[in-house]
Amino acid sequence: MKIQGVDIRVGNLIAHKGRVWVATKIQHVQPGKGGAYMQVELRDIRGGTKLNERFRSSETVERVRLDERVYQLLYAEGESLTLMDTKTFEQLTLDREMMGEAGVFLQEGMMVTVTSHEGTPVSVRLPEQVAVAVVETEPVVKGQTAASSYKPAVLENGVRIMVPPHIETGVRILINTAERTYVERARD
Repeated sequence: MKIQGVDIRVGNLIAHKGRVWVATKIQHVQPGKGGAYMQVELRDIRGGTKLNERFRSSETVERVRLDERVYQLLYAEGESLTLMDTKTFEQLTLDREMMGEAGVFLQEGMMVTVTSHEGTPVSVRLPEQVAVAVVETEPVVKGQTAASSYKPAVLENGVRIMVPPHIETGVRILINTAERTYVERARD
């Protein structure tokens, strides 16, 4: 679908210079002389390289559509992940690096969303919250819970986060995977 350069919005995917880009920042500029244009910061969805481009209202760009499908993580072996589409039972193998930093929260059987462009996976998104166990934290000190202070904790996957004082070793908690922050005690 063709759109005008001034109609690009943050999050739009466009085909430009033979690649697919996501718009990360936009700024509408109206100089004293000449026509208005849109200054757009683009990031390549495959390589991650950035590009700053100016698009005038007379220019058109191709807007790209992506497909999203939910997969279940069957197992991780070395640097590869094997996923299965729960509807078609089709299996897919991806590199672990596609997960980014959130990959430490992967658990077997977890449902993830795979975004693909023309059949080629470009990103994998974990659920917003994941339940993990605390394996190491300081003991509860009586009277310390009056103040809203947090204490360091180590999770079963080795990640260090801050938790409320009432959380003890062995307790399962919910973690926000994007921000790596404590949400609440898990209800197992």
